[in-house]
Order: sequence, then C-alpha cells, then structure tokens
Amino acid sequence: MANARVGGDSRLGRESGRTVTRADLSEIVYQKVGLSRTESAELVQSVLDEICDAAARGETVKLSGFGSFVVRSKGERVGRNPKTGVEVPILPRRVMVFKPSNVLKAKINGRDPASEKE
Repeated sequence: MANARVGGDSRLGRESGRTVTRADLSEIVYQKVGLSRTESAELVQSVLDEICDAAARGETVKLSGFGSFVVRSKGERVGRNPKTGVEVPILPRRVMVFKPSNVLKAKINGRDPASEKE
C-alpha cells in the first residue's frame, strides 16, 4: 500500500498537511481494492463504525503498524476559569487517546519502519 499515501497523494489532488476525509479513504479503497465507489464508502463506514462502537464499550482498538485507540477515565478535578480565576469543578469523563505504533513513529520521522519494533 506504499502508493496509497494520503498526505501527498497526487492521484487524489491532495497536498501534504491537508485533512484526510472519509471520502479520501473511500476513494483509495476504490482505486486499490476494486470495489465500487458505493461499496468502498460502505466498507470505510463499517470500519469507522466498529472503531466507534468498540471505543464506546471502553475497548482498546489496536491497528498493527499504525497504533492504538485507548479509552481512559479521568476523575473529577477542580479547574479554573482563566478569565475570571473562579474555580469550577470538572466532572469525571472518558477520553480517547491515540498511541502511535513504533512503525508509524519511524515513518513520521523519516526512518525505515522495517527496522522498528512494534
């Protein structure tokens, strides 16, 4: 999938540093896999739905060679309104954190991902 680079993929008219959209992902699936555009969009949507559903259940989603989406629980704490200085309680909540794999980190930093360990 070396040609499916999204950050500078001239086939999709994309510039480096732009946002990757669901439509971009669907178009890459269409070009690489050969499904119809409708099937490609449905496949991308199904993958994203499954990631969302797993996160809502509090599960970790690990995509080998890419990274992990981890749901963490944050406890209640006291915050401060920066404008007025008034203390405000911040309620407990769950947040999603992305942890990139070593392969992705190496690729971002221009190193050979094959030499990196997961």
